[in-house]
Amino acid sequence: MNNNKEKELAVAFLSEIQEDESGDIIQLVSTDLEEDLKPEDVPDEVPILPIKNTVLYPGVVIPITVSRQKSIRLVKKAYKGSKIIGVLAQKNRKAEEPKSDDLYTVGTIARILKMLVMPDGNTTIIIQGKSRFEVESIIQEDPFISARVKLLAEKFPAKSSKETKALIQSLKDAAYKVMKLNPEIPKEAHAALGNIDNSSFLTHFLSSNVNADVADKQKLLETHDGVKRAELLLEYMLKDIQMLEIKQEIQNKVHSDIDQQQRDYYLRQQIKVLQNELGYDGPEKDIQELRKLGAEKKWDEEVKQHFFKELDKISRMNPAAAEFPVAMNYVDFMVHLPWNEYTQDNFDLKRARKILDEDHYGMKKVKERILEYLAVLKLKGDMKSPILCLYGPPGVGKTSLGRSIARSLDRHYVRMSLGGVHDEAEVRGHRKTYIGAMPGKIVGNISKAKSSNPVFILDEIDKVSSNFRGDPSSALLEVLDPEQNNSFTDNYLEVGYDLSKVLFIATANTLETIQPALRDRMEIIEITGYTLEEKIEIAKQHLIPKQRKEHGVKASQIKFTDEAIGKIIDDYTRESGVRTLERRIATVIRNAAKSIAMEEAYTKTIKGKEVRKILGAEIFDKEVYSDNTHPGVVTGLAWTQVGGEILFIESSLSRGKGKLTLSGQLGDVMKESAVAALSYLKSNAHKLDIDHQVFDHYDLHVHVPAGAVPKDGPSAGITMLTSLASIYTQRRVKDKLAMTGEITLRGKVLPVGGIKEKILAAKRAGIEEIILSSRNRKDIEEIEPNYIENLKINYVDNVDEVLKLALLKSKVEGATHLWPIKGLAKEMATVEDL
Repeated sequence: MNNNKEKELAVAFLSEIQEDESGDIIQLVSTDLEEDLKPEDVPDEVPILPIKNTVLYPGVVIPITVSRQKSIRLVKKAYKGSKIIGVLAQKNRKAEEPKSDDLYTVGTIARILKMLVMPDGNTTIIIQGKSRFEVESIIQEDPFISARVKLLAEKFPAKSSKETKALIQSLKDAAYKVMKLNPEIPKEAHAALGNIDNSSFLTHFLSSNVNADVADKQKLLETHDGVKRAELLLEYMLKDIQMLEIKQEIQNKVHSDIDQQQRDYYLRQQIKVLQNELGYDGPEKDIQELRKLGAEKKWDEEVKQHFFKELDKISRMNPAAAEFPVAMNYVDFMVHLPWNEYTQDNFDLKRARKILDEDHYGMKKVKERILEYLAVLKLKGDMKSPILCLYGPPGVGKTSLGRSIARSLDRHYVRMSLGGVHDEAEVRGHRKTYIGAMPGKIVGNISKAKSSNPVFILDEIDKVSSNFRGDPSSALLEVLDPEQNNSFTDNYLEVGYDLSKVLFIATANTLETIQPALRDRMEIIEITGYTLEEKIEIAKQHLIPKQRKEHGVKASQIKFTDEAIGKIIDDYTRESGVRTLERRIATVIRNAAKSIAMEEAYTKTIKGKEVRKILGAEIFDKEVYSDNTHPGVVTGLAWTQVGGEILFIESSLSRGKGKLTLSGQLGDVMKESAVAALSYLKSNAHKLDIDHQVFDHYDLHVHVPAGAVPKDGPSAGITMLTSLASIYTQRRVKDKLAMTGEITLRGKVLPVGGIKEKILAAKRAGIEEIILSSRNRKDIEEIEPNYIENLKINYVDNVDEVLKLALLKSKVEGATHLWPIKGLAKEMATVEDL
């Protein structure tokens, strides 16, 4: 065999660079296969040299740089002696100080050909594999590993069969093909390979150079049968050929556009250099950071697969492509959503009650509902969050109540204003394929909340509008349905998000404009306007301390009496809530702050006269009951958005043809109440001793004072009827009596709403007796007893009871301005005779 040719082949055929056991670079070379060692040439104790990144085969020469102290001691001792060592590959490549358990048991006996001591202190040796061996027993671990070994004979047929020859030729053909596909192998290797005629050496040489893992190469070394080893080696080489063919195919496909790609690459490299100069590491670092964040998230399996699929797609995308920033924004938003991240609820119910009472005065029903929710959550450990809708006039604290609930639960708070929202995409988001696509406000606010179970305020849900862009109310159906929102799908997000742990609280001023299907999904809790007494307490406990703090005024520098607060409420505000009241209090405190800053004298205790001096003349006049000296005048009760009020209904008769006139800016409902009352009187005139002909010969005018103020609602039915009965019978209405309720043509008295506000307005106006439908008794029971103290309430079921309670038995004395109703027919007959 030609040694020089084989050495040339070794240098040329395998130029693959690998690492040795210390991490330094080595290059494989080969030589001829010398005679196998005889057992007597091998010492009883063979020092074992572990190597990390390759496997040594018989006949192969490799240089190794050793840096471990044990290995250095081993090679120095062996080089001075027999120069025979055993080389074993490491099973555990990470072990820096490998033990016997970290090594394979089959290796190669090697002879140290040369040893060089490098300037850096490392030692480089050149070794040649001689024969395979198997470890029988480990003799020592320190100062280096030594073992008793058994040599393994080569089992390759001396006389090759046709099958063996074909196998050897297949190995050579595969080697030629590798050289052809790999341009890094020099052309001289093709001729040198043909000079190897030793089948055993050929398999060892190709095994050493095949592109395979250490475990696969070790498997080749451990295969005793030479033919089976050759078959396994051929399998590895064919896999290598397939990879090289695929690589060449890809290169050929790309080659047609290589000029453009080279230009793009050149430009990208320039951009990269500039970015590095500016301290920007490029998109690769961002992608790696997103991948790291994604690995730490508590994803569901489906969401996790979707995220990493999108991330893999981005890593293959050209950073200069228009879609790249869109895709990056998407995965960045997705990874920062709080998937399955929850805050711990605080189940201290006494603390929760205390916080709710501190922040808001009154609101017993709402507070009890929140405490019920907390109690169930504490006992059960988990429940679907209810969808509460706080419904009431402006300024009563609906929105701020949500913040208090969040504080009592120790949850994060987030608010979304729905006023004027008219695009469905604002709720559900845009599809991310659109230019300027954004997530919906629901998941967007969840992302800001940093948890999946915040208290989420849907403010002004009654002011959602719809047009040609879509219907946001319908988009909210899935959000607010406890049976569906565990997999809410945002168009931008594309995967389901669990909203079932979110405590949604909607607020509304009216229920009429809320879509019925949406209203059906919410638990409606009405928050009525505050009474005078409640407003005084709210001002003392919350508004005045807050405004003093905001204006830098101490509690000792200004005080309000109850009289002053009551005057501000009665004469300078007209609202159900307390917003205007807070502004008026702020005006008074600013006046004091100016005097304090200018060191002027001022009154520290604010009374009624000081309020008028600071705020000017009274803005509003409250209706106060006045004696009914004329028939046809009745006191009614009305509900407005600013609270309850009393109103007067006046009726008068004049000669005519039975015409009905209504004035006072009445709405359709009040007009219909007047018509229904008149119809009832006509059909039941005999019960009240009214001559039926009076309806045809007298015109009726019904007026509600304060004509500039629009009025409507179903509360004036019995008031209208009493007014008409009073004018037709000339019987005056009882003093200090007010009423509210609707009527039917059959004379039934129906219940109405806003009872609490109406009752309190009546009491403030000096009313002592009230008439209500008996079906409104439940509303009276919800009012604090001290609010209705010394107030007589009559419950009725029909109109006869109303008139019996309301009308005095005797007619008005000296009522000469009207024709006597009694005997009207006789007088009219006299006129007709004339």
